[in-house]
Amino acid sequence: MKNHEWEKLLKMEREQKNTFFSVHPQSPIPLEEREKFKVLDYYPPNLDYRFELKLHEHSEKKRIKMSYTRGEEKEFLRWGEFRFEIGGEEQVLQAYKSSPDEDRLFVPFRDATSGTETYGAGRYLDLESTRDCTTDGKWILDFNKAYNPWCAYSENYTCPFVPPENWLKVPIHAGEKKNPLKK
Repeated sequence: MKNHEWEKLLKMEREQKNTFFSVHPQSPIPLEEREKFKVLDYYPPNLDYRFELKLHEHSEKKRIKMSYTRGEEKEFLRWGEFRFEIGGEEQVLQAYKSSPDEDRLFVPFRDATSGTETYGAGRYLDLESTRDCTTDGKWILDFNKAYNPWCAYSENYTCPFVPPENWLKVPIHAGEKKNPLKK
């Protein structure tokens, strides 16, 4: 995909999400706040934060418990890890699955922008093999698609906290920023 096509598609996805958050009955924006809501705040698209990577699948899929914002816990399988470089530094992020037969990878992360420019509890990436894999089997890890969990918008939702192993020390200046209604 050419850069211009990638950016056009990304902007279209963001516009669709803004519309959903503005008017859809299942929007996480509370009804009483929707009139104030205009658009989500994003970093400008940046190809430096888009990677095509091999997933280093773990031979032993350890079960880990993730704590949620309302105190409950849920088990995830530590499926594999992505290794990449940002700012000349090697980074590693774990990818999780809810069950072995799930076709999707869950990649929660915190970074140096968490709590200042972005949601303090971290952001997420959801990767699906049909959408986020290249023809040669690499995964597309695109931080421009990083999003806030719905609990960033309303206390009616519960979301998993990012495990400490996925706390990056570098800033990720890509994807969704803080909730524009809570700045």
